[in-house]
Amino acid sequence: MKENDSFSMCHPLLNFFYFAVALLFTMFNQHPVFLGISYVGAFVYGGLLNGWRKTLKQGLLLTLPGLLIIALLNPMFNHYGVTMLYYIESSGNWITLEALVYGLVLGAVMFIVIQWFSCYNTVMTSDKFIYLFGRIIPALSLVLSMALRFVPRFLRQLKVIRNGQKAMGRDVSEGTVLNRIKYGLQMVSILVTWALENAIETSDSMRSRGYGLHGRTAFSIYRLTRRDCFLGAVMGGLFAVFTVGCAGGAAYAVYDPRIVMAGFSFQGYTAPVKVSPQFAIITYICFGIFCFIPVFLELYENWKLSQSRKQIGTEIGMTYRQIYEELDEVDFIYNNQEYKGLEQEGKSL
Repeated sequence: MKENDSFSMCHPLLNFFYFAVALLFTMFNQHPVFLGISYVGAFVYGGLLNGWRKTLKQGLLLTLPGLLIIALLNPMFNHYGVTMLYYIESSGNWITLEALVYGLVLGAVMFIVIQWFSCYNTVMTSDKFIYLFGRIIPALSLVLSMALRFVPRFLRQLKVIRNGQKAMGRDVSEGTVLNRIKYGLQMVSILVTWALENAIETSDSMRSRGYGLHGRTAFSIYRLTRRDCFLGAVMGGLFAVFTVGCAGGAAYAVYDPRIVMAGFSFQGYTAPVKVSPQFAIITYICFGIFCFIPVFLELYENWKLSQSRKQIGTEIGMTYRQIYEELDEVDFIYNNQEYKGLEQEGKSL
């Protein structure tokens, strides 16, 4: 798990702006090109942050089944569309291609949003969120930061509790069925007790620090650097381009009664938008660059680090070489002087 990647070290305002744009454009966009770009960006960044094994496990074992369930349930209850695929005699309804594709799109949106939120929970810590909104909405910012980290924190604590119980031979995977139920209830009881004690400690700590009082100041370690300003300008420019493109129709996609989307011709139907194909491609490229900004930044920082290590290694090698050459020169001078001294002694004798 890599929490301190290059993008995480940027200013919290850039972190929040990036995730807000990525999440909003994913949740309210149903164009498959945008969803595909968003998914690849979220998957690659999640792999860099949380590890590829954890990202694949979360995608294949947890989220993908939910996507398939939504994709299959939608045509069972929604029968809009004109392309008939299968007739259900018991209900007297048709399963249509449009309803099936729209179910896949809805499932994909849920799948991608969960992937983005896994990255968000790693990068946007509670300190960053409170730094951004603590002075504007102190109570709401605290509640939101606690709510967003509620599930990950409880899962970590439950893992600690289970490891302790397993060391004592009281894990839910051991013993009879009644013993497993008993051990599971004990773990839940311990977790609830820990949660209540933690809530009391948090409230006492906030009260002792004067949280919510008028005129209270707060220390912050975050500073807006030149790199943050440059990165913010790049993100703002990309955001402006693909926002204009989406407003012009590059993200147009409908699935009722026919599948019609910008940039594609499906069953002879094209989208009724004014945006040109060239500008639509530019819109997709800008959105892709925006989604991959943390990955590009991480690759750039790794390249700079490797170059710096090579330069340091070369300088160290040159330094050692100079030292050896100077030592050889000193030895030569010393031996030469010693030889001359012996020669003079021989002549005197």
